[in-house]
Amino acid sequence: MNVDLLDYALPPELIATTPAQPRDTARLLVVRCERGTISHARVLDLPNLLKSGDLLVRNDTSVLAARLVGRRARTVDGQGGGRVDGLYLKSIGADWLVMLGASRRLLVGERIELQGPGQSIVGVELREQRGRAWRVHPDCEDSASSVLESLGRTPLPPYILKARIRRGETIDDADDRKWYQTTFANPEQYGSVAAPTAGLHLTPTLRGQFRDRGIAEAAVTLHVGEGTFRPVSVSRLEDHDMHAETWSVDAGVMETLRAGPAGGGRLVALGTTTTRLLESLPAELPSGPMAGSTDLLIAPGWNFRRVDGLLTNFHLPRSTLLALVAAMTGVDLMHEAYRVAVDARYRFYSYGDAMLILP
Repeated sequence: MNVDLLDYALPPELIATTPAQPRDTARLLVVRCERGTISHARVLDLPNLLKSGDLLVRNDTSVLAARLVGRRARTVDGQGGGRVDGLYLKSIGADWLVMLGASRRLLVGERIELQGPGQSIVGVELREQRGRAWRVHPDCEDSASSVLESLGRTPLPPYILKARIRRGETIDDADDRKWYQTTFANPEQYGSVAAPTAGLHLTPTLRGQFRDRGIAEAAVTLHVGEGTFRPVSVSRLEDHDMHAETWSVDAGVMETLRAGPAGGGRLVALGTTTTRLLESLPAELPSGPMAGSTDLLIAPGWNFRRVDGLLTNFHLPRSTLLALVAAMTGVDLMHEAYRVAVDARYRFYSYGDAMLILP
């Protein structure tokens, strides 16, 4: 597939820098694939757009405060103080794997002093460069998750941060920490460096309405990695080096998936991360829990085995997430839906509005 087919023009003022308040008042573009129709609603209309017997599967991962800001203890010319920006990726024993960026080349053996939103400071030593990331050794023995709670900042995508700078917006990180976490995130499932953004729209009130209407829910876990929102840089989608993400499904949810939606209902995935996990599962599901890693690339031509519908946000041009949407709608209907959303001034990307794709 030519990646140019996943391109579209977006006016920069449509990039959302804050979410809708309340969350479920976000606008909702409803795409019905079989009819080829597009209509407008709100996320709070979901209980009426879904039906009794449908099964809504969500991703309950929790987002780490993974964005890092610090300064070099020294620079290559012996002077100190150069700014360093980073993103925590994962722990490797007592070390961390982090993305780091600085105005001048970083060197093995350097010390970086990471500073939190308050006065907390943790030093790390650069041990080894691994592609675009560094293996670093922190000068504390606490777990990465506990250190990041005081040291880290919300890992907002670069396009939100850049849009805020262009507009002169200053927003407290405490607000982003609340906004950029789903209301159903499992505190025992910390591990994502980006939010499963479709889930940001759901509220406890909305989920109560799902129960009242006989719409079932189930939670799986996929930890979202930094590669999720990376644009495709090759001309053919098949040549893209797809990132891998870890996932797990507990025994109870596996039984729910084995049984399937009740009474002819549909399985609706809450987000592309959930879709990717569900479509990565084997054809014959086990009776117990399961965990693994997936580098599945879903693109037009994919035959969906489990997912019938999808609630998702609007995605970056030339991205694997947009390819997944096009796999469900078809390329032409995807482009028409995005054209309608742009013309109607929907808000785009992680803090933006949503799209419901139904069979």
